[in-house]
Amino acid sequence: MSHHPEPGQPGNVDSERLARIEALLAPAVTGIEEAGRRLLPAWRRVTKGEPRWPSTLAVLAAVALQFTLPERLAIHPEWLLPTLETALLIALVAANPYRIERGSALYRWAGLVLIAMISAANGWSAVHLVIGLVRGTEGSDAGPLLATGGSIWLTNVIVFALWYWEWDRGGPVARIHAERTYPDFLFPQMQTPELAPEHWEPQFPDYLYLSFTNATAFSPTDVMPLTRWAKMLMLLQSAVSLLTVVLVVARAVNIFK
Repeated sequence: MSHHPEPGQPGNVDSERLARIEALLAPAVTGIEEAGRRLLPAWRRVTKGEPRWPSTLAVLAAVALQFTLPERLAIHPEWLLPTLETALLIALVAANPYRIERGSALYRWAGLVLIAMISAANGWSAVHLVIGLVRGTEGSDAGPLLATGGSIWLTNVIVFALWYWEWDRGGPVARIHAERTYPDFLFPQMQTPELAPEHWEPQFPDYLYLSFTNATAFSPTDVMPLTRWAKMLMLLQSAVSLLTVVLVVARAVNIFK
């Protein structure tokens, strides 16, 4: 039979002493954990997911911009891609309605397919616009031409923002779980954490800013690409943006003359 120590016996005294030591050390352990959280920036530790609505609004804006393009520049039937994009978006929102926290292989692939479809639609429109401008068959009126070019350019900004956001350190779900140590993009707050809020970490608006500045400056501004894929993606965006802006503006100026 097992023998349990009675009160006052050595085994019971040791347990009581251990309990007292743990109680005394508890505040110190809590303080050390809190200090560790403060020393380690939010983008390198496990945090809660970012709000869903910024990326959702961006996708809805990209889908809406597709309807503003002339019929000759859209993939036919015109309703097909926007309908599929909306359906995928609804599924993604249903999986994470408020914050992007739960992830799976299916969820990630659905997000990538959604971005790929928007990219394909906008790429189709941009290529046919450029071909029409080069051949002289596109852009007889400066106003509609500038509006079309602006829609394609703005969609291009949204699309690349989504790509940056989805690929940096494995995507939004992987980032909140701190699955990857090394970032693909270096934001200023990462270099100078003392100038950023305690819980700062890159979210979709930061990637939208990155995409917009890259599309307007045709080069990195304050956010630096670190990995090769990030550099190549920014290079591609700059090339598409430069080609679209130069050809559209040149044609519009020629019409005004």
